[in-house]
Amino acid sequence: MRISVLNGVNLNILGRRDPSLYGGLSIAELESRIYGWARELELTVQCRQSNDEGEYVKWCHDAYDTVDGVVVNPAAWTHYAWAIHDALESLTIPIVEVHLSNVDERDEWRRKSVVTDLVAARFVGHGPDGYKMALEYLKEHSK
Repeated sequence: MRISVLNGVNLNILGRRDPSLYGGLSIAELESRIYGWARELELTVQCRQSNDEGEYVKWCHDAYDTVDGVVVNPAAWTHYAWAIHDALESLTIPIVEVHLSNVDERDEWRRKSVVTDLVAARFVGHGPDGYKMALEYLKEHSK
């Protein structure tokens, strides 16, 4: 099973952003964990991170023909980026939404996700383990 993990804006500075919210791992350390979990689950994973919304949308389009599931953490784009919603909307593969922090208990504006209506599962506030949960979910629910 092939999985695309798409991380959004500002996640490249993990480890330097508020560790009480996002943990102390860098994006490279997070991706290393994701690749390790994928090996344990016998999944093939590609991790990507971008601060460019257009590039992120292109990666969503790439998922149409190349992967069996997608893990998305659009980060701040989650709350307003309808272009990302529209790029994911026509996918027929499972999509799982992940957030390191519990966005549902943070600022009011962070409580809205424009992608939630598209996802098969959502893991928020579990730190890096949310990605492991997402991979396990996709493995368990694969066709």
